[in-house]
Amino acid sequence: MEIKRINLALQGGGAHGAFTWGVLDRLLEEEWLEFAAISGTSAGALNGAALKAGLAAGKGLAGRRAARENLDALWMQVGSKSDNRVVRWTQSVMPMSRGMQRWTEMVSPAAWMDNLTRLFSPYDYGPFYVNPLESLLRDLPWADFTCDRGPDLYVAATNVRTGRIKVFTGGQATVDAVMASACLPTLFRAVEIHDSDTGRIEAYWDGGYAGNPALFPLYRASLPRDILIVAINPLMREVLPRTPVEISDRVNEVSFKSSLMNQLRAINFVKRLFAQGKMDGDAMKNVLIHLIDDDKLMTDLSARSKLMPRPGLMAAMKAAGQQAADTFLSDHADKLNRADSFDLAALFPAQRVV
Repeated sequence: MEIKRINLALQGGGAHGAFTWGVLDRLLEEEWLEFAAISGTSAGALNGAALKAGLAAGKGLAGRRAARENLDALWMQVGSKSDNRVVRWTQSVMPMSRGMQRWTEMVSPAAWMDNLTRLFSPYDYGPFYVNPLESLLRDLPWADFTCDRGPDLYVAATNVRTGRIKVFTGGQATVDAVMASACLPTLFRAVEIHDSDTGRIEAYWDGGYAGNPALFPLYRASLPRDILIVAINPLMREVLPRTPVEISDRVNEVSFKSSLMNQLRAINFVKRLFAQGKMDGDAMKNVLIHLIDDDKLMTDLSARSKLMPRPGLMAAMKAAGQQAADTFLSDHADKLNRADSFDLAALFPAQRVV
């Protein structure tokens, strides 16, 4: 097959990031598929950094092998970490029956720990505080994701002072920047980074609050039109949330996907202008949108479960991602660099304003 270059947009979502691990692992098997740029948030930033560093470590098959080894090492570390803050970060979701979920919500030690985050902050650790995500990144087999080799990397974080998105790239996409992108404020202290634009030290929280993931860095004229979104937050949830935790979970899901929905709505608006002949390529880039997800799997998971990971969870999530990517390639590989494979018009049907 002819070489096709695309951009990746990787969502964040704790342990759901193992699904993206599987997607990337499967995509890396296709030598005809090249990644021009990666935009990642939270777990998506971790995956993006591991992917970028691996691809930058060698050319051709060597780089692809290094990227897969990097991703394997990252998620093996995530699964083996005993630090409770990492467990709580990765285990924002876990499969279980609804009846068992209600019971464990009330009696599990993890539920007690979740309640403690409402009384104590990460700053209460004093001199004993350590962000365990740092070692995950520094211990990768190939850990240089600030280099100018391989695909461009864009890492999104939320500026605590302004509430605005900050996108780190190039030499600024450091370990600290990726840690900032994955900084849930109830679990980790804000990551402080010098901002050359403001000339001051700025504090950053999880990028999911402002861009999950950020698509706009991928609109650059030098990049391909195609944006492949790997979604790990369900777009739809048909069952009405009724329990306190279910309601809280759904509020969390809606909040963390609102920025993506707003960006997709704007892209859909531009596409309609192109279709009506009211805009051309000189004024705006008509990007092509693709999506890999598994809404059935994700809606079966509880976004607030704080139990310890059961054996095989990471492997199961990886396998689901591999299968979803395989299905996408079978159904839509021919559309890459040619047309959208995701129907934005169906997601945002035209509505007449009365």
